[in-house]
Formats: sequence, structure tokens, C-alpha cells
Amino acid sequence: MSGRRRLDWLGLTPEPERELPLAVAALRASSRGTPGTPGTPGRPPGDLAAAERRRVERLILRGSRHSWLRYLAEVTDLVTGVAAGSRAGDPSAALLAGEVVLDHHRMLIGLPGPGYGRTAQDRTALESAVRTLRTRTRTPTHTLEGAGR
Repeated sequence: MSGRRRLDWLGLTPEPERELPLAVAALRASSRGTPGTPGTPGRPPGDLAAAERRRVERLILRGSRHSWLRYLAEVTDLVTGVAAGSRAGDPSAALLAGEVVLDHHRMLIGLPGPGYGRTAQDRTALESAVRTLRTRTRTPTHTLEGAGR
């Protein structure tokens, strides 16, 4: 690893690493078999969650701020699609993922670089999606842990 590589983006919060894999796997599972999305029909949900955990781990260990934000933009698309009704998905998983990414993006204001500005459009979309999803589900937030077991 180069001494010039900025790693400040890694210290924001542990929630994305801990909570996103299961929620994102649930969202991807609901769209399995759709062209352009990971996952294949018949693949067990536990396999999808493990694959998502490995992906997040690779991004954190070997990725960059840019690749991490690209991943979170992908999650944002999943969440906003569920909220808008343009894609199938578990509203509870979408709400959890939306809240985690929104919190992350709000904390970017404290870091140097263009991250906060770069995520402005995603923050706006997530704020709307989270409001919509909260009205659809009475499930408390941040409680999907263990749902994939």
C-alpha cells in the first residue's frame, strides 16, 4: 500500500461493513434472474449474503474511496428502486440499507475531498426513499441482523 493512499474514508462508521451485506443480499435476491443483476435463480440466500460480505470486505481492504462510493451508489439504486416500486424488494431491507448509506453520506462532510459533494444527489434520493419506506413498514430500523440465518 502506498504511503500516499488516503484511508480516511475507512474510519467513518462500521455500520456499512456490518449491516449492508445482509440487507443488500436480500434486495439482490428479490431481483435474481433480472438481467444485469448479480445472483442466479435457485442460489440460496445465505450464499448471496456471503458473496456480498466478501465484496464489501474486498472493497474495504483493497478498494479506494471512489470504488466504495460507486458501491454505495449501486446500493442507493437498489433502495430507491424498491421505494419507487420500480423493482421488487423487501421494504425492511431497503429501509435498513437506505438509512445506513444515508448516515454514511452525511458523515462525509467531515472528510477532506469531494465525497460529500459527489454524494449530494444520492443523499437527496435516499432521504426521499427512506421517508417512503418508513411509511410502508412498521419494522424498527437496523434490525435485519440474523434474518439471513
